Amino acid sequence: MQTTAAVLWERNTPWSIEEIELDEPRQDEVLVELHASGMCHSDEHIVTGDMPFRLPCIGGHEGAGVVKQVGPGVSWLSPGDHVVFSFMPSCGRCPSCSTGHQSLCDLGARLYSGRQISDGTARHHARGQDLATACLIGSFAHHTVVHEASCVKIEPQFPLDKACLLGCGFITGWGSAVYAADIRPGDAVVVAGVGGIGAAAIQGARLAGAKVIVAIDPNDSKKDKAIEFGATHVASSWEDAPAVVAEATWNRGADRFICAMGVGEGHLIKAALRMTAKRGRVVVTNIHRAAETSIDVSLMDLTLSEKQIVGTLYGSANARADIPKLLELWGRGQVDLDSMVSRTYPLEGVNDGYADMRAGRNLRGVLTYPALQA
Repeated sequence: MQTTAAVLWERNTPWSIEEIELDEPRQDEVLVELHASGMCHSDEHIVTGDMPFRLPCIGGHEGAGVVKQVGPGVSWLSPGDHVVFSFMPSCGRCPSCSTGHQSLCDLGARLYSGRQISDGTARHHARGQDLATACLIGSFAHHTVVHEASCVKIEPQFPLDKACLLGCGFITGWGSAVYAADIRPGDAVVVAGVGGIGAAAIQGARLAGAKVIVAIDPNDSKKDKAIEFGATHVASSWEDAPAVVAEATWNRGADRFICAMGVGEGHLIKAALRMTAKRGRVVVTNIHRAAETSIDVSLMDLTLSEKQIVGTLYGSANARADIPKLLELWGRGQVDLDSMVSRTYPLEGVNDGYADMRAGRNLRGVLTYPALQA
């Protein structure tokens, strides 16, 4: 079939809206009509090359839509089912999945290949070339074909333009607070960066019972949003933050510090550790440039204060359990997905959406497609 998608042909160039040819689903695959896609910062990393995805590539990995066709071997999904894509596929059988760590599924080793899990070939084509798909999904498109391992079935009453946020960014921030940081009632928490991930981390910290939540961001509107989501204090920079943290914690420092910036910088890990209390934990959620291989820390402080530096992928969450759970929490008013979305765009506005993100005008942008608008 023919459909429309946003394709990146070269690094540091705009997304190109293309008519593409889409093959039918094969073994263990499904054809999905997309209704919405979150515009995650990770797709910007594909553009800059910080994440070396294969090109040419259809962007997007935060998608939600309706199953239109299933291939051979698919037994638990049917046409008409509503699904959210998990950017990390989960097989349910590898050592990570079987021990409750779906965020580290062995299938994740194939993400950069951009080719189908089932046979290593492409289903998406344009200009006589095979196209890769971001995270094996390609949700910057009106339709896509994905492996069933990338699908999470949800109840149809949940709006797809909100549910799409749970495919990566929101669950990553939420899980960074609830799982990777393991925030407990009464903890003091710092969140550096109030984008989509940081805003979700603040919500997770609030619901986990943090008594103090300090948000660091230079953007005034994002600091206002941080307060709205549950932050108790804000700081405008890493230079201002130590005094704010000291005052908010009676000079004890933060029990948990979550790095949720658009792009991480290794030298800031030392600053995070300095603001962290004894036996405190620094959680590194944000992506660092692939070429960055060193950080600046006081190893004496790390040892003598028993501090920890922890990396987390997808917030150490389990998408098949956590996506439905977060939708239920949203339905009960305990998390706020609505206020996460600053603007919506048609597929043709994808470059405008990323320009707004780079300019700090958006907390989250979402692409909405004709099926949702009808």
